[in-house]
Amino acid sequence: MCHSLHTYLLITAFMGNQQETHSYENKIDQFAEALETARQMQQNWLTYGLDFVNFYVEDVDGDWLETWGHDEILGNSQLDAIKEFLVSDDHVAVRIRQHLGESSLFDLAVNLEECCRIHEVNQRLSTVRNLLAAQGNSVDRDNIDLLNLADSLLAKLAELL
Repeated sequence: MCHSLHTYLLITAFMGNQQETHSYENKIDQFAEALETARQMQQNWLTYGLDFVNFYVEDVDGDWLETWGHDEILGNSQLDAIKEFLVSDDHVAVRIRQHLGESSLFDLAVNLEECCRIHEVNQRLSTVRNLLAAQGNSVDRDNIDLLNLADSLLAKLAELL
C-alpha cells in the first residue's frame, strides 16, 4: 500500500512538471511570436515611415481612435435605442442634452446602458442621478430637479427597452 502511494505521488509530481513545462513552452512561444510581430512592425516603420500604419489599421482616416475599445458595444440594439432617444425631440431627451452641455452623448448612452442592468430600482435611480451629476452642469448631487430628471429618464428608458 505504501509503495503504490509513493508511486502515485511520483507520477503526479512528474505529470505536474510536464504540465508546467508545457505551460512555459506555450508562454515562450507566445512571447517569441509577439517579438517577431514587433520586429516586423519596426521594420515596416523604417521602410515605409508613417505610412506603415496602413498595414495595421484598415481605416486610418476613419474615427477608429474615437471608438477605440467600443467594438463590443457596437451593434448593441439596446445601446442604439438609448442613443436614438438621446438625440430625439422628446422633452426628456432635450432636458438631458441641456443638462449635459458639451458632455458626450455617446459616453452617457454607454453608461446608461450599463445602468439599465442594475436590478434594484432605487440603486439604478441613484446611479443615474450620480451619472447625470458627474457628466452635467449640476454641482449639487442631491438637487431635486436632477433626481426628477433621472427618474424621468429611467421611465423613458423603461418604455423604450
